[in-house]
Amino acid sequence: MACLCKEPKLSTSQELLRRAREQEVIEINVHLLGMDDDTDVQFLLQGGDLLKVRSLSWKKNRYFQLQEDCKTMVRESKKYFRSHRTFSIDDIAVVRLGRQTEGLKKYTEQQMENYCFSIVFKDHRKNLDLIANSEEKAKQWVGSLQKLIANRKSLNQQQKTEHWIFSCLSKADKNKDGKLSMSDVKDFMRLINIDIDDSYAEMLFEKCDKSKSGYLSGEEIQHFYDLLTYREEIDVIYKEYARSAGVMKPENLVEFLQNEQREMISLADANQIIETFEPDEKAKEKRIMTKDGFLMYLHHPDTLILNPEHIQVYQDMSQPLNHYFISSSHNTYLMEDQLKGPSSTEAYVRALVKGCRCVELDCWDGSDDEPVVYHGYTLTSKILFKDAIKAIKEYAFKTSEYPVILSLENHCSVEQQQVMARHMSSILGSALVTSPLGDSMPTNFPSPEELKGKFLIKAKRLNKLEATFAPEVEAMDDSDVTEEEESNDEDEPEEEIKKKKLKLARELSNMVIYCKSVHFNGFEDARTNLSFYEMSSFKEKKAVTLAEESANAFINHNVDKLSRIYPAGSRTDSSNYNPVPLWNTGCQIVALNFQTNCEDMDLNQGKFLVNGKSGYILKPAYLRKRDTEFDPITLTRGEWLKHKLLHVMVISAQQLPKINNKKSSIVDPLVKVEVYGVPADTSAKETCVVENNGFNPAWNENFQFDVYVPELALVRFLIEDHDSTSGNEFVAQYTIPLNSLKMGYRHVPLLDKTGHVVPAAALFVHVMVVDVE
Repeated sequence: MACLCKEPKLSTSQELLRRAREQEVIEINVHLLGMDDDTDVQFLLQGGDLLKVRSLSWKKNRYFQLQEDCKTMVRESKKYFRSHRTFSIDDIAVVRLGRQTEGLKKYTEQQMENYCFSIVFKDHRKNLDLIANSEEKAKQWVGSLQKLIANRKSLNQQQKTEHWIFSCLSKADKNKDGKLSMSDVKDFMRLINIDIDDSYAEMLFEKCDKSKSGYLSGEEIQHFYDLLTYREEIDVIYKEYARSAGVMKPENLVEFLQNEQREMISLADANQIIETFEPDEKAKEKRIMTKDGFLMYLHHPDTLILNPEHIQVYQDMSQPLNHYFISSSHNTYLMEDQLKGPSSTEAYVRALVKGCRCVELDCWDGSDDEPVVYHGYTLTSKILFKDAIKAIKEYAFKTSEYPVILSLENHCSVEQQQVMARHMSSILGSALVTSPLGDSMPTNFPSPEELKGKFLIKAKRLNKLEATFAPEVEAMDDSDVTEEEESNDEDEPEEEIKKKKLKLARELSNMVIYCKSVHFNGFEDARTNLSFYEMSSFKEKKAVTLAEESANAFINHNVDKLSRIYPAGSRTDSSNYNPVPLWNTGCQIVALNFQTNCEDMDLNQGKFLVNGKSGYILKPAYLRKRDTEFDPITLTRGEWLKHKLLHVMVISAQQLPKINNKKSSIVDPLVKVEVYGVPADTSAKETCVVENNGFNPAWNENFQFDVYVPELALVRFLIEDHDSTSGNEFVAQYTIPLNSLKMGYRHVPLLDKTGHVVPAAALFVHVMVVDVE
């Protein structure tokens, strides 16, 4: 057993010096965050006891405190040998006041409502369910954390970089004396993702050690910082346009924005940009933009690679519902795999917050006459149907105000179906669509605009919707419908799939208005016998086969009907399939496992990144026209052919994240530029590898892509850590519709595996899209 050695005890003077240095570091970090004299950040820095809740019997005190870097929270156990746990403020998705999580609802009493709060993380780690010792303290914890999170998000790129680098410098300064030794500098370089040889590190150190003391301090550290953050590529661009005695005047800025960025801009606009972004007051008075101001402008959200006009809802939302691609989830209740993973209402919350507009509920008979949701015949845990509906109701419209489709996979008895209907009616109230809009039988879907704030039920229905307006038809149906069992065997012939009779409660049946589930018997049968609101669900393999062999017929089917695609039953690990070929054939509801971080979910996030993250994307005109001749496989001539050349120069990256926390782990980055779309457009190219530098790697490599159907194309920027022995590892990515790209010199924000922005990190590129005559 290893010896347990205590830290050497500091003398009184050393302890005072250490505390003074810690306070200095705190003051600098608070200032960098723009939170000087802020009572909320001081409350977090002081810290306090909270009761952590895991079960009815496991409720333990933990001391929570914000660390001196103002971005790391530590929670300490009272046990002497227990190691402290930490988490970053940047890893928090949301802080919720009250008993809003399953854990707090299950393991605390109603009277504790205002004492409770939860910290929900961006990744798959468990929520922190906590109880404060008073209502006021709970509100203070929640308010303070929310303010710090919001403040960190609002920092500009330069501020994020400064705060991050200063935090790394503080970690490298082990004895907290405000000085960096040669050893400290090497540790610091590894912290910021650079591994350099000793001779270069010594040269850099000597260049900054003006006092020849063997340490860097004060202005020497500032000089070291300036050398590290110098960006040669920005210097080159700036000098090319700074033609007025080496500085950039308004007319020079106009020239840059028109020539490079392809933006129509006036001299007055240029003056306003200088007024807004130039940090040097003297330069601002002279109407000059310095290099610092120029870089701050290039980092502003409106000047990034995503067209700012596409950040808001910009598409026509008055078309029929089936004219849109709809962000859709499969087995939404699952947090992990489909055999033994947990089911949770939190999974619905996460999907809805990501903009998902179609969620699935697999409903089974539960005890005490309460239906449950889980993956039938497996060991996945169960949640109450009513709890799932409550969570959906609360979070449905926080990200998007457009309609949510509840896709019911119904395995319940008639009695518990009646309970389901009562729960949906009482919980969703008037937001639930239970009759057609208007006074007569509809002939087409309503639009997302007409359905704002509404819920639609997708499920089996006993009869045709027409019966609502023709009572004599009502007597013709009975309480049975044919239910096709989903088979886990994708290769099973269609005719051998088992069919059974499902007893259907009239109360539930009558709630199905615009999304009646029916079996697919071929395109001809659908065209002849199905009403517009009767829709089919397709297994992944069946859908892909139709998309490859009968693409145009599938497209024309989706002009009039809704289609839902779902993953193969064999995907027990909750993996996904490529949604692009299904979007190419106009399929609206291409359902993916939202709980799984993968390339396919990156594409889904990129597809629905635009139009206000509303979860609805208007299909191109040629996917909405009856008798369209568009076929993504053959690509005959038509309005869809708009041949363009996409030019991408991958220039550099900044502050790439490490893929693990080992001090010795340094990223060897390469960049892949990938185009997804119709088969003729699908392509990928990659840069060379930059070894041992994830801080400021440079490539300066040019790529060119032919894109024939730009309206269906997605561009994905993928950064990987090169490994010749075990395969490359994911570092970060960003996916965007080609038609939403801004041209010129652009920073690309980078997302982690969970789809959240990596603070301070960016890719710098030059993009040009030109028409081919």
